[in-house]
Amino acid sequence: MTNDTLPGRSSQPELLVLHSVRIQGMADDGAVAERFGLDEAGTHEILLDDEAYGWVSHAAFAGTSGWSMTERGRAEDDRRLAEELAESGARPAVESAHERFGPLNDRLLQACTDWQLRANGDERLVPNTHTDPEWDARVLDELEALEAELEPLVAGLSQVLARFEGYDTRFSSALARARAGRGEWVAGTAVASCHAVWMELHEDLISTLGIDRAATAGQ
Repeated sequence: MTNDTLPGRSSQPELLVLHSVRIQGMADDGAVAERFGLDEAGTHEILLDDEAYGWVSHAAFAGTSGWSMTERGRAEDDRRLAEELAESGARPAVESAHERFGPLNDRLLQACTDWQLRANGDERLVPNTHTDPEWDARVLDELEALEAELEPLVAGLSQVLARFEGYDTRFSSALARARAGRGEWVAGTAVASCHAVWMELHEDLISTLGIDRAATAGQ
């Protein structure tokens, strides 16, 4: 086995639990645990510890409930990520992936916009009613092209940090559902859609590198 095929550094469960909350925005115990394949009971205990430290908070509204990250938690996650990045020597690979990700991100955002909106006869953007199969097929073809670009990018990341594994397969799964006629899997917010998975990867990349989210506004 060569170094190119060795698995990347495995992150500690304490980092994975806190980071899972961050990249998902808000998630219940099951979703936090599932994101990185953790034991749900152990995840719950870590979340309670994180809550005691003021790193996460639990809220319930409109029939949903879940954990979200506090500013103190974000600072702690930043500290742990920076420590892991330095110890693993992964910075060059993550920086390279982030540089390659930028142009792909522009294309992904345009594809999702085209899925939701399109120009009418007056060139004004109106909601896409998905009555033009050719229009939708072009969007799905672009997502398929992005899928092909995503696979090697994620492979390179996961060779240095194992927690990056799975973004490509989750994206592919969402795209397959969209191609099967379930349009919400392109840009829906209630499912792990192509857009949702992509945005998690974006947050994972910039937080790992310590990039201010405000500096990437519009990306």
